[in-house]
Amino acid sequence: MKNLRAPMLCACLMLCSFFAISQTDKTPINEPDYNRPKLFNNLPERISFNPESFFSFQNKQAGSDVRVSLSDKQQIPFEGTLVSSGENIPGKAQSLVIRSTNYNGATLSLSKRVNEDGSVTYIGRLLSFKHGDLFVLQQSEGHYELVKKNFYDLVNE
Repeated sequence: MKNLRAPMLCACLMLCSFFAISQTDKTPINEPDYNRPKLFNNLPERISFNPESFFSFQNKQAGSDVRVSLSDKQQIPFEGTLVSSGENIPGKAQSLVIRSTNYNGATLSLSKRVNEDGSVTYIGRLLSFKHGDLFVLQQSEGHYELVKKNFYDLVNE
């Protein structure tokens, strides 16, 4: 009986120390910062958008300057630097990324996909990870619009 007492005591101490150590670790949780500054306060909630006008920059070199209006109907200037452009699947999928200079920290990402039936679908976002608002490209009644959203409506941390 005396021979079993020491190993059992050691086993109990090891078990207690194991549970004590596991209790101190906390899982890091990123709490959303709802007080982020708004970048697009001066822009309307919906902007009529022609994505094809941006794909004219497809043939430019990365680092080229881009100057265009975000809307065909309103004069909303957009200036930036072409970060990347290319065809993922020749004739089927194209994408481009433009870093804005007049909306500090914002990046416009656009993708164009040609479907099996020959129709074209566009996907895009204009966002900054440092600000609390962004624009998402949505199709509405046959034309595309940039729709303003809150950052945490789209991104979960």
